[in-house]
Amino acid sequence: MRFTLTSIAALMAGSPAFAASGPFFSLGNTDFVVLLAFLLFIAVLFYFNVPTLLGGMLDKRADGIKTELEEARKLREDAQTLLASYERKQKDVQEQANRIVAAAKEEAAAAGVKAREDLAKSVERRMAAAAEQIESAQAAAIKEVRDQAALIAVAAARDVLAKQMTAAEGNKLIDAGIAEVDAKLH
Repeated sequence: MRFTLTSIAALMAGSPAFAASGPFFSLGNTDFVVLLAFLLFIAVLFYFNVPTLLGGMLDKRADGIKTELEEARKLREDAQTLLASYERKQKDVQEQANRIVAAAKEEAAAAGVKAREDLAKSVERRMAAAAEQIESAQAAAIKEVRDQAALIAVAAARDVLAKQMTAAEGNKLIDAGIAEVDAKLH
């Protein structure tokens, strides 16, 4: 009610009705008629409780805005939580990827060392096998040379003996060989 009286006093103070000539409170004065129509309009608004309805609508709108703000705040908090969760997951995945890469590098280095060791052992085995083959080939060549030398020496001795020996000396040698074999066997 205080708002109404204050509003009417303010309207009346600034109205051009005070500047009009003649009696103000007559229906012939248009300013007075306009003032009455305005006051009647204000009264009808108050009668139909329009300010309360407007206030209720504004309050309802304010409540709706508050609700939307709360929902927006909740959505923002949820989004920040979700973002933080994804950032943590991304960091964890990155750390896991780094660990996997580091492990793969270590395994590759270990495999390289093992491959070098295996290659060195393989080369060593092949060198040993080649050395054995060379020694075996040398031994075979030496044996073959000795065998050939023995065959040549026997052939040469046979030729020399055949030229120098007579039948009587041959029979004597045969008898001596038989006696020697008999003595060794018994």
